[in-house]
Amino acid sequence: MGGVDLIPVPHAVRADAGEGRFALGDAVRLEVGPGAERAARWVRGVLGAATGVEFGAGGGGVLALGVEEGLGPEAYRLTVTPQRVELAGGDGAGVFWGAQTLRQLLGPAAFRRAPLPGGGGWSVPVCEIEDRPRFGWRGFLLDVARHFMPKDGVLRHLDLMAAHKLNVLHLHLTDDQGWRMEVKRFPRLTEVGAWRERTLVGLAPSQVWDERPHGGFYTQDDLREIVAYAAERYITVVPEIDVPGHSQAAIAAYPELGNTDVVDTAALGVLDRWGVNPNVLAPTEAVLRFYEGVFGEVLDVFPSTFVHVGGDECPKEQWRESATAQARIAELGAGDEDGLQSAFVRHFDRWLAERGRRLIGWDEILEGGLAEGAAVSSWQGYAGGIAAARAGHDVVMCPQTQVYLDWRQAGGPDEPAPIAHVRTLEDVYRFEPVPAELTEEEAARVIGTQANVWTEVLDSPRAVDYAVYPRLSAFAEVAWSRLPAPEERDWAGFEARMRTHYARLDALGVEYRPPSGPRPWQRRPGVVGRPKDGPPPIV
Repeated sequence: MGGVDLIPVPHAVRADAGEGRFALGDAVRLEVGPGAERAARWVRGVLGAATGVEFGAGGGGVLALGVEEGLGPEAYRLTVTPQRVELAGGDGAGVFWGAQTLRQLLGPAAFRRAPLPGGGGWSVPVCEIEDRPRFGWRGFLLDVARHFMPKDGVLRHLDLMAAHKLNVLHLHLTDDQGWRMEVKRFPRLTEVGAWRERTLVGLAPSQVWDERPHGGFYTQDDLREIVAYAAERYITVVPEIDVPGHSQAAIAAYPELGNTDVVDTAALGVLDRWGVNPNVLAPTEAVLRFYEGVFGEVLDVFPSTFVHVGGDECPKEQWRESATAQARIAELGAGDEDGLQSAFVRHFDRWLAERGRRLIGWDEILEGGLAEGAAVSSWQGYAGGIAAARAGHDVVMCPQTQVYLDWRQAGGPDEPAPIAHVRTLEDVYRFEPVPAELTEEEAARVIGTQANVWTEVLDSPRAVDYAVYPRLSAFAEVAWSRLPAPEERDWAGFEARMRTHYARLDALGVEYRPPSGPRPWQRRPGVVGRPKDGPPPIV
């Protein structure tokens, strides 16, 4: 067996631990130690449903789940003999991740929701696996602001993340094109801000429109359900509420949030096209109080340590023209518009810190000086992350050139959603999150890595599937496994393991991009607005 079909690849596999297999039979006795209760619930509910095996007090073979603290955070050891499976985790998360490996060893049919007719004969090869993650933050950003994804779709992505040992869902909840979180003290954020009248099809200079209204939002109870479902799978949900840019949906709902002395904000609607937008929040005390109210409700719903405030792509033209903004710069001694944005971010860094939380934002929050306790999501290549790490800030590496999964996967006119440059499965597999320029101490500031999918041109759940998979499978291995340098990675071996993994994705109902090219429903000319020469503009 040798572990060749496991994704992510484990740290160490001994297939010579003995001969034979552990057969599940009709029932397996489940022994559950303290701290392993969540993994046990998952085994009974998910593996039990897929196999038809009863995991309970009876049965011949034994599956023992327990915590062994010396193994380390999220680590596990899986020992299989013909009579018994011992799964020990360094903590509850480690037990759970070990259960994901056990599921892979059972075969692709274990990824279904019910046993197939004529199934049975479930067994696991005798082996010993020791495994631990490289990074504590193994993230996936899902943009539900540009195109809304109903709650069940988000829950499904959490299941897919768990199957790949990813542990942070970065939920992009607000943008110019939509506000997706219910805020009870400001109901117009969803009454108005969650809906746009029409949607541009493709990228500028497209003039093709889908004239149907688009929108939707999550109630706070929906989001609490998502958070609880994620927590049961040892996944943390990090909410993103964008400030001070990417805020036109909020301004459309409450025009006083905008720069009213230079723009007729009452005439603004929720944005119906894509790109960087000049309509940003006014840097006033009233706006700060408004967003303190918003973030107060965010903290009530999301228990995550980190709260993402965006901070990216904030054009400063309106602030330059605004007498109110210029007076604010003078009042704060901010120096210029970059300093004003820094003051805006620092305010919420202090506000969150006072409540036991931490601010994280895109690397533009470095402009004008970074708040002391803030962390950085480095998306504009590596430079922002390098600068932040050298300044003593924690960093999550997610450079667009490597791990933006809405970027096209191949060349040619039939490839859908042709945003920016081609990034293949192999490109993602050879991604290295820690820049070689960093010292050992600086590299320790890279707390993790994240793959992002933006949905400007991904207008359905199946389109998101196509863009994300199988590349997220490669990213998961980069985030979990301790791989050699990019040029030394065993690409051929990964491809061989993917042949088994495609069958798992099929069983999960994932409409991934096959190695042979676009699926029939995706074979169509590229998105309207694609330039004749070179890649399309970056959204």
